[in-house]
Amino acid sequence: MIWPGFNIKIKENPLGFIYEPGVFGPEVENRDIDSIRKSLKNPDTDGPEIVYSIAMDVGNEADKADLIKRNLLYGAVIYSKGRLGEEPVRSQGHIHSISASCGMSTPEVYEIWQGKAVIYMQETAEDSPGRCFAVEASEGDVVIVPPFWAHYTVNADPEENMVFGAWCVRDYGFDYDKVREHKGLAFFPILDYNNKINWIKNELYKNQELEIKKPRLYNEFSIEKGIPIYEQYLKDREKFMFVADPVLKLKEWKNFIP
Repeated sequence: MIWPGFNIKIKENPLGFIYEPGVFGPEVENRDIDSIRKSLKNPDTDGPEIVYSIAMDVGNEADKADLIKRNLLYGAVIYSKGRLGEEPVRSQGHIHSISASCGMSTPEVYEIWQGKAVIYMQETAEDSPGRCFAVEASEGDVVIVPPFWAHYTVNADPEENMVFGAWCVRDYGFDYDKVREHKGLAFFPILDYNNKINWIKNELYKNQELEIKKPRLYNEFSIEKGIPIYEQYLKDREKFMFVADPVLKLKEWKNFIP
């Protein structure tokens, strides 16, 4: 696992996190397979009982008051090994609902700590999903999901737990309605016998095309490569204010490419 910028460690059995002295964090929330079945290509499949575990609101005790003041929240998530039938272990997909604090949907800034991930995202969960991207990320990579986009997160290596941290708004919320209406997002990730992901269209959407890509540098957000995003916050506590107040980057969200 890469250094995430503060003293947190992972545990695999059961899934969770260890908070070293000076670090705060909650008991993890577990997402079981039944909670995501309806978004899978085959809802009746088998897989790990606990798909992933979430610790929302972690960080250094010394930073907690500042994070609350800024309405920023740092979360940590660990994904199980294995498969969900023919699909990799993944989340069900959602849109960030409109936050009362800023009056709009908010972005999320991911950093992969361990393993391989795919951050899948599409502009909308309407019948025509707009542009669709599958961003293949490895340890140390940063990926931004913009406001209003539907997305899910994939553990791309069934042999290893995948772990990431992410900046979010504190009054976060999730909108699942359109995703569930379409029985998932516009593409399903299907594993072959070599654990390679192939993408299959969800026929409840129309006009969808998928771009598979690697993460890019987000120069317009002043994000530095190779420095943990929590450390970047410590160096410049204003840097991630666009997460809590996405209006600060309205120009950047227009025609955004992840």
